Amino acid sequence: MKRGKKYIEAAKLVDSTKKYPATEACELAKKTNCAKFDATVEAAFRLNIDPRKAEQNLRGAIVLPYGTGKTKRVLVIAKTAKAQEALAAGADYAGDAEYIEKIKGGWFEFDTIIATPDMMAELGKLGRVLGPKGLMPNPKTGTVTMNVADAVRDAKGGKIEYRTDKVGNILVPIGKVSFDADKLFGNLKAIKDQLDRIKPTTVKGTYMKNIVVTTTMGPGIKVDEATF
Repeated sequence: MKRGKKYIEAAKLVDSTKKYPATEACELAKKTNCAKFDATVEAAFRLNIDPRKAEQNLRGAIVLPYGTGKTKRVLVIAKTAKAQEALAAGADYAGDAEYIEKIKGGWFEFDTIIATPDMMAELGKLGRVLGPKGLMPNPKTGTVTMNVADAVRDAKGGKIEYRTDKVGNILVPIGKVSFDADKLFGNLKAIKDQLDRIKPTTVKGTYMKNIVVTTTMGPGIKVDEATF
């Protein structure tokens, strides 16, 4: 792959054979940003798991202590009373049949869907549309709930979802380049702690094989797992 000049210069700041202390890796991610915009800083966790096994197919959500730096547009699918509760809590859109019909028509002006359990039968009919986009609500991530107010506040306050891919990696945002390094570290540690908490009991050997932080267009920086 051909790399641009900015990437090549940024890559010179990173020793690809070294694992950096977590705080230093976060500082280095800021320094190696190649983008002209406020790029997202991401963390990739390579786990020693087999996603084909149900108990090792990790999925869930966490509210980052310092948020993501992005304000999510939240849609709540619920009947009148709960829809009003959601709007009062800060949801961008809330309703039932009207929004289901809009989605059927190709409307996607939102980043997250929260739904009450009684609406999932209807919303489930849109699985082929919402599933591939990662937008289908799920009880495991707290997006199917009767407590729509808290769910909306969490989504607006920096809640992210995580899920293992086919080879056992989890990729999540931990903030923006404009964040202070200590806030990036705080978010990174929160995610690592969460993954440690949900370690499957059936995993043998080293659980967390590798952690890498990077910006949207920057080089990867390996993190020393022992420095959290």
